[in-house]
This record gives sequence, structure tokens and C-alpha cells, in this order.
Amino acid sequence: MSGGSYAGDGAYPSSYYAASAHSAPSRPPLAGDVETDVCVVGGGFTGLSAGLDLAEKGHRVVLLEGARIGWGASGRNGGQIVNGLNASLETIAARYGKATTDFVATVVQEGGAIIRERIAKYDIACDLKRGNIFTAFTAKQMAELEAKQALWRTYGHDNFEMLDAAGVRRHIATDAYLGGMIDHSGGHMHPLNLALGQAAALESRGGVIHEASPVVSIEALDGRPVVRTADGLVRPRTLILAGNAYLGGVVPELDTRIMPFSTQIIATEPLGARGRELLPTDMCVEDLRYVLDYYRLSADGRLLFGGGTVYGGTDPADIRAKILPNLEKIFPSLKGARIDFAWSGNCAISFSRVPQMGRLGPNSYFACGYSGHGVVGSHLFGRILAEAVDGDLSRFDVFAHVPWTPFPGGRRFRVPYSALGSWWYGLRDRLGV
Repeated sequence: MSGGSYAGDGAYPSSYYAASAHSAPSRPPLAGDVETDVCVVGGGFTGLSAGLDLAEKGHRVVLLEGARIGWGASGRNGGQIVNGLNASLETIAARYGKATTDFVATVVQEGGAIIRERIAKYDIACDLKRGNIFTAFTAKQMAELEAKQALWRTYGHDNFEMLDAAGVRRHIATDAYLGGMIDHSGGHMHPLNLALGQAAALESRGGVIHEASPVVSIEALDGRPVVRTADGLVRPRTLILAGNAYLGGVVPELDTRIMPFSTQIIATEPLGARGRELLPTDMCVEDLRYVLDYYRLSADGRLLFGGGTVYGGTDPADIRAKILPNLEKIFPSLKGARIDFAWSGNCAISFSRVPQMGRLGPNSYFACGYSGHGVVGSHLFGRILAEAVDGDLSRFDVFAHVPWTPFPGGRRFRVPYSALGSWWYGLRDRLGV
């Protein structure tokens, strides 16, 4: 399975999510010329979030997806609602100052709130559960969690509960961790079913979705855009580019802002009572290492365990061999458990690890580069894009004005540079420094 290119028939990759997805209607490719208020490129969380908000406000929305709704990262990720951006509030304060930090602190939990709002409003069945746990291997990581709890409290976010080693074991049946912290406002869900539910909601509000419609060119970014596919074109008043790691070079102006990277997940057989013993409170988990593990139980009792990073968006030769040893370190009792699914998919990182948002012309907007925090970030940035298109630029302008830094060495050297950085931080993880 390829992480970074569309399958010829647009079929979903062979993942647990695709195997357990709800049925969805056939959405034909774009054919002919279409005029609309807004064209959204990308059928993942960013595009669906922006498109649904705009449709609710009465805008005519046409959404183009190159494969199927949720085919990319939105339908392949760990399904974890982890509040915040990849760059911490401490990092944002050091780089961009107090005013930007104060603003970011007001929105760091909004993405999760949008997800819950949509699920409730449109009755989306996607196995939503509450709570996520950050786990620490070292005293330094515990100090990071304590500092995060203290800082977020200063902004009125008091959802965190610190855990010592014994406290962690009440939630996770392992001796691997020194401690951790629960975010009671976090959670987890079936991401592909969430995407499909939001697509149906968009259509219920009059939005039109065309699948199997990869964009081949975009013209007149400096004026009224024209978006071309193989068999048609869209002439919108406003364009939203929401393809993230899957734009495929169609918009070179965004190529230097982000770099694709793949992450991998395996899913065990249904574990029944054994799974409930491993994660008795049914929260999702991620650790604090640079190259981290993340895991949770699915609705049917499988352990979904992810991790690994491959820069440039390629897939490892053997996903099971890459991820299974990490699973067995945390849960030795699962040695020999059957692995039913193994898949990979692309996310996009920015060099600063802050999502990128801006305009490429007066009527063309974009958001991308969530750097591993795309589940909540994409919903938040989709909403802010919709506000901007609807005329309220107040929140958009804050993020659009955050300075961005291209990857050192440009396109040619960004992958080896980032791979070297990943190796270095991975070594620090292994050494516990």
C-alpha cells in the first residue's frame, strides 16, 4: 500500500478503519464546468470542517477529493483527540511572544470541542470515548508534564490529572512508565467514520462532493481561481486548499512549507477480556518521546498500536516488523497475538511544528502542516478558514502572520536533514536524556 499516492481506483488502503467503516453513497467524479461560492480541495478533516461550517452559513460549497472521503491521514490516523499543537505553548512563547501565546492558549482545546459538537449535532456514530493519557519514561518527561499542567492552568485549562507509576498502572497494565498525566478533555474515536459522518452532514446542508477527482492544475491564484480536474473544472469565488500532505505538487507555493512523513499502525485480533485488562479505563495513550508510541482499544476490543516515522512519505518494507516490537515492550503478554491489520499513511510537518495558514491570493486560502496533531488541528483550522471566507479574519490573521521557516536545504535536502534530526532525538529517547 502506498502512503503518498492515490490508488488508481481511489480505493481505501487495507486498514482496520476501512474494514469497519460505515457504508457511504457513491459520489461521482467532477464532470463539466461548475460555478460555486467555495471550492474546497481535499476531503479530509480540514476540508470537511471548513466546508461544513460554510454550508451551514449558506455558502454553496463544492468539495473535490482525489480518492475517497477520509482516504488520507484523516481516515488512517490513531483516532486520538490530543489537545494542543505540536509546538508547545512554551515554545510558541519563546518564538513568537506573549500576545501570540495568549491567543493560541484560547484555541488549543477548540478542535476537540468541534469534534464533539459535530458528533452530537449530526448524530455521527464513530465510537467516541473520553480521556487520553500522556506517559513518561523519565524524570525529565515527568517534569515536562508538570510544567505543562501548571502553564495550561494559568490559561484556565484545568483538565489534567497527574499520575505516579502506580496511578498509571490503574489505567495501563504495564510497568514501563515512571508516571503520566490524564487529559480528561481528550479522547478517541473511529476517524474514518467521523470523516464520513461529516461528509454526510455537509451534503445535508447542500454541499456537493466529488470523489475520484484529483486536481491537475489551479489557475489564477492572484484573481478568481480556476480549479481543473481531468474531466471538469470549478470556478469558485473562493478556493480553500486542504490537501495537506496529498496535494502532490499541484501548488508549488506550499511545497516548501511542509514535508510529508508516514506513520504506521497495527491492529491486533479482538482481545476480549484481555484487552479490557490491559486498558481497563479505555483511554487512549501516547508517550512523550520524540519518536513516540500511541495506542488505544477499538470498539471491538482490538489494540490499535502506532508509531514510527519515515520522512518523505514512504512506507517501511514491513510495518508489522517495525511496530510489533514496540507493542511487545509495553505489553509482553501480547507476544504471539494475531495481527489482523497493518497500514501506513502520510501526515505533513512544518519546520516550526506550527500549522501553516495563509492566502496565496485574495481569494485562495490554505491550511496544512499539523505535524502529528492533525485530528484536533484540522478541525480548528478548518473552522478558522471558514470564518475568514465568511468575512471574519480576526483569528485567521493571527496564524497567517506567524512567521514560517522553510526546511534547511530546500526540497532536495529536507528529508535527509529531518531524518538526521529524528535519529538524534531518537537516540536521546533511548539514552533517556
